[in-house]
Amino acid sequence: MKASNTQLALAVAAALASTSAFAQKSDTEQLQQQLDALQKEVDSLKTSSGFNLEFGGRVQLDYNYFDGAYNADNDGAGGSDFFPRRIRTYVESEHGNWDHKLLLEFAEGTAEIVLARVRYAFDNGLKVKAGKIREDMSLNALTSSKHINTIERSTLANTFSPFFRWGISAYQYFKDSGLRYAVGVYKSDAFGASGHDEDDKLTLAVTGRLTWSSAAPGDVIHLGAWHSYRDMGGNDLSARFARGEVRETNVRLVDYAVGGETAALDSMSQSGLEFAYQANAFTLEAEYASRYLDTVDSSNDLDGERFDGFHVSASYFLGGEQRRYKAGSALFVQPKGIKDAWELVARVSQMNASSKQQGTDVTTYILGTSYYLSSDIKFMGNLIYSDVDGAGASTLVGDEDSGMGISARMQYLF
Repeated sequence: MKASNTQLALAVAAALASTSAFAQKSDTEQLQQQLDALQKEVDSLKTSSGFNLEFGGRVQLDYNYFDGAYNADNDGAGGSDFFPRRIRTYVESEHGNWDHKLLLEFAEGTAEIVLARVRYAFDNGLKVKAGKIREDMSLNALTSSKHINTIERSTLANTFSPFFRWGISAYQYFKDSGLRYAVGVYKSDAFGASGHDEDDKLTLAVTGRLTWSSAAPGDVIHLGAWHSYRDMGGNDLSARFARGEVRETNVRLVDYAVGGETAALDSMSQSGLEFAYQANAFTLEAEYASRYLDTVDSSNDLDGERFDGFHVSASYFLGGEQRRYKAGSALFVQPKGIKDAWELVARVSQMNASSKQQGTDVTTYILGTSYYLSSDIKFMGNLIYSDVDGAGASTLVGDEDSGMGISARMQYLF
């Protein structure tokens, strides 16, 4: 189902022109007939072999309760919030070997382009895409928010992934060998970088990911490695790496600069390893990643500093359902057509963001469950506990060296 822009324009023009015969009727009648004629033309295009257009989106409503280190600015007292975590809508289409997708996120009074992608698929399986696209790194970061089995992604994913950035990338999956590669060049405007250096010259990031998988339904082994080099253009690395897996807290627990100062960087390198194993209803995922700093001032104590982290998670469907592994993208999604199903999940995450004089180290534990009323409606609950340590911990959280959080979510896909 594909149609050219010319066809669509002619259809609209024809629908509008068809109302000229009703000039003597009321404005309301004319408008209704215009709409009816336009709807008829659009419906005919949608059912033609030359047109393919899809609309959809998601609504995620969250409730958070948190105390201790998460609310250290209020002496660790209990805090809470109810808020729309994501309200997104998308439109995508296909035309031969070309396809596009536009994903928008709405908040109170604002709208943001999350993704704006144009992609071309070669006959040999190579795909090239350009626009605002997701950088290919970290299994947990690449998993869509509508498919993750915890309410928030791991601290590792939130620390290392820049998520969506303007750029161009290419990737290819080889079914016979199970290998997949992805490489891309992006505007380096994440982690405190502005995308330009002091001479207003564009700065770039280069990211690559290589994976291997042996995948059959309910029997998956996934291995992966990725690396990213980022020109920081002399900008300061942002102090706060991650929140500690609870969204609306007033303290971000993972902070490399607390107790000291931020560092201006020439460049930054990041690398990661991925592992996943699935046996029927059980799925195990593990990742490790590290970040290396190259400061503008070589005498800076943070020059050559390395921060690292990991996470290990396990999930299980009580009814025997299985997460689907998409080998072409090297990631997991929720079971197809799932209905009236319960999933249990446990995860431990750690991020070491401290040096001799500053920063924090945070370990976070999560126990959670999800109830899938259907493939479109899901309810989630997470219990989160974090320990905070490191040279700058007392500056950040005082005597509140741990925190507890409770998160709940209702998700609706349309």
